[in-house]
Amino acid sequence: MSFITAHALDSMVGTPAADLEVTLYSGAEVIVSARTDDNGRVSDFGPDHLEPGDYRIVFGTGDYFAAREIDHFHPVVTIDFTVQAGQEHYHIPLLLSPFAYSTYRGS
Repeated sequence: MSFITAHALDSMVGTPAADLEVTLYSGAEVIVSARTDDNGRVSDFGPDHLEPGDYRIVFGTGDYFAAREIDHFHPVVTIDFTVQAGQEHYHIPLLLSPFAYSTYRGS
């Protein structure tokens, strides 16, 4: 399992958000970019380990909704988070709709 995994659910239709671009950054540097699978997951995402520090994950929600011809408000959803020493895994879930989103520290 990757050190970082992500999961996106489209709460408007109650299904996984498949084919959503997800990019992991350290500062301005792109570490990895991937697309969610049919289950809305990015399981093989990035390195096996990240050094402690601040990181950013960006979900391409604008392109996701535009591809479905759905009016939306957020062109991207950006989640900043801190990796702490001694942690083995970070899971970053996103619940999205065209005009709102929610996230939390997953397990």
